[in-house]
Amino acid sequence: MKKIDYLERILKARVYDVAIESPLEFAPALSKRLGNRLLLKREDLQAVFSFKLRGAYNKMANLPPARLAKGVIAASAGNHAQGVALAAQKLGCRAVIVMPVTAPKIKVDAVAARGAEVVLHGDSYSDAYRHALKLKRRRGLTFVDPYDDPDVIAGQGTIGMEILRQTTRPIHAVFVAVGGGGLIAGIAAYIKRLRPSVRVIGVEPVDADAMTRSLKAGRRVVLEHVGLFADAVAVKQVGKETFRLAKKLVDEMVLVNTDEMCAAIKDVFEETRVVLEPSGALAVAGAKVWVARHGVRGKTLVAVACGANANFDRLRFVAERAEVGEHREAVLAVTLPEKRGSFRKFCRALGGRNITEFNYRMSDPREAHIFAGVTVHDRDETARIVKSLRRGGFGALDLSDDEVAKGHMRHMIGGHLPRRKGGVNELLYRFEFPERRGALMKFLSTMNPNWNISLFNYRNFGADYGSILVGMQVPKSEMREFQRFLGALGYPHADETRNPAYRLFLG
Repeated sequence: MKKIDYLERILKARVYDVAIESPLEFAPALSKRLGNRLLLKREDLQAVFSFKLRGAYNKMANLPPARLAKGVIAASAGNHAQGVALAAQKLGCRAVIVMPVTAPKIKVDAVAARGAEVVLHGDSYSDAYRHALKLKRRRGLTFVDPYDDPDVIAGQGTIGMEILRQTTRPIHAVFVAVGGGGLIAGIAAYIKRLRPSVRVIGVEPVDADAMTRSLKAGRRVVLEHVGLFADAVAVKQVGKETFRLAKKLVDEMVLVNTDEMCAAIKDVFEETRVVLEPSGALAVAGAKVWVARHGVRGKTLVAVACGANANFDRLRFVAERAEVGEHREAVLAVTLPEKRGSFRKFCRALGGRNITEFNYRMSDPREAHIFAGVTVHDRDETARIVKSLRRGGFGALDLSDDEVAKGHMRHMIGGHLPRRKGGVNELLYRFEFPERRGALMKFLSTMNPNWNISLFNYRNFGADYGSILVGMQVPKSEMREFQRFLGALGYPHADETRNPAYRLFLG
């Protein structure tokens, strides 16, 4: 295979017909908190609110005129689709975009508004991708890959070129969100060629860590399931060429959770008054986690704010989780004796701290289980509160990292299930349901009708999926059938039967 000179490709990349040289902005508040000079590379300011138009346009502008005239096709859940549609509009060619039926309406409408033909197919990007390849062959179109293509990688690499041009100070590290790997591959290819001392650090969600696992394994791995909160990076397998480059050029990977992404969205909003999408805030979240882990101070760090196609419906969830992600709210389960003065004693043990949430319902004449949110400064303060409560004679659990407690239980505090005879278990499972017609019916029709649903809580996260907590009463003799049911259903799921918050409040 002919060796690809990415420096030359990036220098010659045709992106500025549609892209701007996005600003590299100092973030004063975040810099002060982190003890470092943090700069934000504002790719959210592009015409499609994402970096994706760079690679898409460079790929299409380099196509032979005859192929371009026949048109292009792409598969995408949103940002790449908008980049291809804008590029086609600028170049005057036909574009077909295959999007999953679960794609948010705001993104579908944005693609159609640029004149592209939108084909809705399947529940996931993988379904849309396979269908796009079929249409490509059938219609004679050119496929524009979202990340695993040298021209796409080179287009994204112009961001690295701009970063080095826009600051004269030595850069210690550049943080980049990773999905399929096109963005980090392009940025690293340029930066490592000219300034190899600059660290290039990839950031992924903990539940969509295909690049992290692949680099550890030394080969591309395929994830069975991916979390969908940061839908723009929800990729089960990274690209072949992007992995090759990452293996050679990326210094390390950082994983962040949903709460940390939400906190980063809030941080950037407070700096810029712009609301990034979760994947757009990944780099900022990763920089914060990395600084806290390594204790680095006084360095210049760059975080690529790579997208702002946020769904408005998601903001409620983001606001709810941002304080926990910033470790400024502790979520606690506290057991109080059911007697006069207990609540006053509980408040006294908190030392005057602000209570942000309080959920309680009497279910036992001897003791009360309380779900509470408390304002704190950091994780160490949460640990001190738990220790203080225990010294005061209260049972206390820190649930700040418990997904079931934060996502569902806080809305369900109410009572315990009456005991039933006959060897019947209540099993508690958390599912991710695709936001489409028939998803719940598939669940109910696949399930044995003799299994009673004893608990049900649904929460939509403003994306193309919802999180559902389900309690099911299943006889012990039917556990094998229950496992077959989970396999046939095919939805991502987690067994929460032994979750401490469930056992305290509802079990």
